[in-house]
Amino acid sequence: MLEDEQELTGGNASARVVRVGQTVRKPWLEISSAVQSYLGALRSSGVDVPQPLGRDADDRHVVEYIEGVLALDQMPLGQDDLLRVGRMIRHIHDASEVAVIPHPDDWNMLLPAENPNLMCHNDLAPWNLIIGDRWVFIDWDGAGPSTRLWDLAYAAQSFGQLCDGQPVENAALRLRAVVDGYEADGALRKALPAVMAKRTAAMFNLLESSNQTGFQPWADMCVNGHGEHWRAAAQYVARHQAAWEQALA
Repeated sequence: MLEDEQELTGGNASARVVRVGQTVRKPWLEISSAVQSYLGALRSSGVDVPQPLGRDADDRHVVEYIEGVLALDQMPLGQDDLLRVGRMIRHIHDASEVAVIPHPDDWNMLLPAENPNLMCHNDLAPWNLIIGDRWVFIDWDGAGPSTRLWDLAYAAQSFGQLCDGQPVENAALRLRAVVDGYEADGALRKALPAVMAKRTAAMFNLLESSNQTGFQPWADMCVNGHGEHWRAAAQYVARHQAAWEQALA
């Protein structure tokens, strides 16, 4: 352990995460080498992501620390900011086309996409976007094979705040801004509403099944508020399919 380590809080699924100077360090996982390579490929394609810095003497995954505040603390984001988020996601997906995908069967994805064909972040959400002098998505440890549609469905639902208690008209406008920023084509727009419902329900089902089996950290998250949040969100997204379809038409 280094003397100037500062423990970082706020994550739900990671073990101990610390800041050391301008770096972030967390336990090295089986996929960490692939994640570092993926980050390197994105940076080579011009995407601003945390610089991968290898493995330290304490067997930890090391990446660049990004200064700023979480988008989660700035919600709801305005239309211009949501357009920017959509453009960022599109840039990530386009750049990921050149990233090498290890065989999908070699990855144990928590919420697997059908017919994965693209390396994706898999948690492009307000709790993983740093806003400051740079806008940068962090926490790439859940990266792995997925699809544009599955990854965008989660991001659009979370940044659009398509969740219980939100006025549907406002949520639909936020959703449209993210998807417009992404410059989604007609096929993607048509598919998104149903896939958002499926992806949101999958998140709730993961939490509920984990609570039944004791699979951590999702079991604890289920009973600490996340389960009820995602239950209500899944119902909300499914209930207002017509509004999302109209917004994206």
